[in-house]
Amino acid sequence: MNPFIELGIRHDIVNAISDLGFENPTPIQEASIPVLLSGSNDFVGLAQTGTGKTAAFGLPLLELIDFKQNRPQALVLCPTRELCLQIASDLTKFAKNLPNANVVAVYGGASIMDQLRAIKRGVHIVVATPGRMLDIIGRNAIDFSDIRYVVLDEADEMLNMGFQEDINEILSTTPEEKKTWLFSATMPPEVRRIAKNYMTNPHELTMGKQNTGNANIEHEYYVVRARDKYAAFKRIVDFNPDIFGIVFCRTKIETQEIAEALIKDGYNADSLHGDLSQQQRDKVMKRYRERSLQLLIATDVAARGIDVNDVTHVINYSLPDEIENYTHRSGRTARAGKTGVSIAIINSKELGKIRQIERVIGKQFIKAEVPNGFDVCEKQLFSLIHKVHNVTVNEQQIEQYIPRIMDEFADLSKEDIIKRFASLEFNRFLDYYRNAPDLNAPEEARFRDRDNTGECFPRNGARGEYTRLFINLGSVDGFGRGEMLGYICNNTGIAGKTVGKIDVKGVYSFFEVGHGDVQHITDAFKSIEYKGRPVRIEISSEERNESRGGASNGYKRREGGGGYRKEGGYGGGNRREGGYNGGNRDRDRNNSGGGFRDFSGKRREDRSERKNRA
Repeated sequence: MNPFIELGIRHDIVNAISDLGFENPTPIQEASIPVLLSGSNDFVGLAQTGTGKTAAFGLPLLELIDFKQNRPQALVLCPTRELCLQIASDLTKFAKNLPNANVVAVYGGASIMDQLRAIKRGVHIVVATPGRMLDIIGRNAIDFSDIRYVVLDEADEMLNMGFQEDINEILSTTPEEKKTWLFSATMPPEVRRIAKNYMTNPHELTMGKQNTGNANIEHEYYVVRARDKYAAFKRIVDFNPDIFGIVFCRTKIETQEIAEALIKDGYNADSLHGDLSQQQRDKVMKRYRERSLQLLIATDVAARGIDVNDVTHVINYSLPDEIENYTHRSGRTARAGKTGVSIAIINSKELGKIRQIERVIGKQFIKAEVPNGFDVCEKQLFSLIHKVHNVTVNEQQIEQYIPRIMDEFADLSKEDIIKRFASLEFNRFLDYYRNAPDLNAPEEARFRDRDNTGECFPRNGARGEYTRLFINLGSVDGFGRGEMLGYICNNTGIAGKTVGKIDVKGVYSFFEVGHGDVQHITDAFKSIEYKGRPVRIEISSEERNESRGGASNGYKRREGGGGYRKEGGYGGGNRREGGYNGGNRDRDRNNSGGGFRDFSGKRREDRSERKNRA
C-alpha cells in the first residue's frame, strides 16, 4: 500500500502524485499531513527549503476542500512570482484526477485582466503574492467570505520583503473562523510574532533544529582578494565540469554584470533578477529547467520559489546581508534527499560572517583552496574521457558515416586517435591556465582587502578616515547599495571609489565618505528632492557621539521615525522597533483612504516597488 494512503490521502490524489514520482512522504509531510487533515488546528511548520512543504500543505488542502462549491475556499500567500507559479503548478498536478478542481495563480508582472477572468470562471484555491492580491481585492473582484484555510508559505521571506501590512489587510477580508497554516524555513522573532497575532494555540512542528541547514549539504569557503573574485569563481566552476548551479549575488546590477561576463567567456549562463519582465523570467527559467543553462545568476528575491531538480552547487558570489538568507540559498541544492555543495567566495574580512553562519546552521564550513591551473586541466580532461566512455551511440544514425570516418583515421593508430581526441578540449584549458597565478589570498591581504559590501579600504585599514552620514532614503524607496551609490555620486559629482560602506535600511540609510567630502555632500543635497520630499543628509549620531531622544545604553533613536535600534551583529543587529523588514509597524490607515501613515504622521510611499518584486 502506498504510504500516502496510510496518511489519509485519497486514491485519486495518491495516483496523481505517484505519476509525479512521489513514493514515500518526506519527514515534514509524514508529520504534518495527519495533523492538517483534522482541520481543527492552526499550524506552524518549520522545515528547510526543499523538504516538500508544498505537498505537506497542498495534499491536505485538496482533501478538505469541497469542490462541488465553486467559490474560493483556500488562500495561499507567498513572497515571489516564481514561488507562486510553482505552488499553483504543483497543486494543479496533485489535483489532476479531481473533477472541477480549479487553482488560480495571482501575481504581479502578468495580465491582471487574465487573472480576473480566471477568478470569475470559478476558483477553489487562490495562490497569490500579496501585492497583486491587494490589487484584486481593491477591485472588489473576489469574495473571501467562504475562505476556510489560509496558508502563509515562506513567511520569513514575506516579512523580510516588507509585506506585513499587506498580509494584515488581506487577512482582514477573510473570516475569523478560518484556519491559518504557516510554513517557514526559519523562525526569526518577526515570524514568531505573526504566529502569535494570527493564530490561536497553533500546533507547532519543527523538523530538525530551528534555522539549521540541510544535513545533506556540504559547505565550503574560499578566501581570495577582492580583485581576484571573478577569476577564482571561474576557476571553481571549471574545476567542477558537471556543475549545474545557482550563483547568488547581492544586487541586480552585480547579477547582470556577472552573467554578461560569463556569457562573453563562453559559459552557458544567464541572469534572473527583479528588473526582468515576466516573459523574460519565464524564458530564463525554461532554459534552466531544460539544462541548456549551466549557471543561473540570481538575486535572493528572484531565486525564491526556484524548484529545480539536481542542482549540484549553490555559489555565494556575495554573502547575503541577512544570515537567514544563507539557509534559503543553500536550500536550492540537496533537495528531495539528494546531496549538494554550497560554496562561499569571500575575502579575509568576511571570515567572521562564516563563523556566524556556522553557528546558525549547525555545520562547519570546510576551508577549500582555489585549484591551480594544472588541477583544473586534469579535471576537465578526465571529465571529457568519462563522457566519451559513457556516451550512448546511436548505431542507426551514425552507421552511414562510419566508412568515411574510418577512412579519415586510416593513417592513425588507436593511441594517436585517443591522444588527438582528448587534446581537442585539453589544449583549450591548457592554454588558458598556462602560468595561472595562485588566487588564494595570503594572510596579509586582510589589511588591504575589501569588506563584505565591496567597498575598498585604505591600505592601512584606518576606518577613522571616514565619516558616517545618514540619509532619509532606503529600500522602501527602491534603493539597494548599488542604486544608493549611483544616486550619491550623480548628485554630488564625487567618485564612487571615495564612498565607503553603504548600509541600506528600510526608510533610511547610512554611508561613509572621507572627512573632506562631508561639507560638499551636505551642501549638494540641500536643494535635492526625491519624489516631492526633501532629501536630508546628516552626520550619523554615533559620529557626533550623542544619543537622540534620550536613548542610551548603546541604543540609537531611529532617525526619521519612532523606535529604537540596537546596532551591531550580522545584517544590522537586533531590531527593537517594527522596521520595514519585519515586526509590527504601528500604522493607522489614513482616514481619507489610501496609504498608511508612519509614526511621525507622514504619508508613506505606495507599495508599487514591493508589488513589482512579487
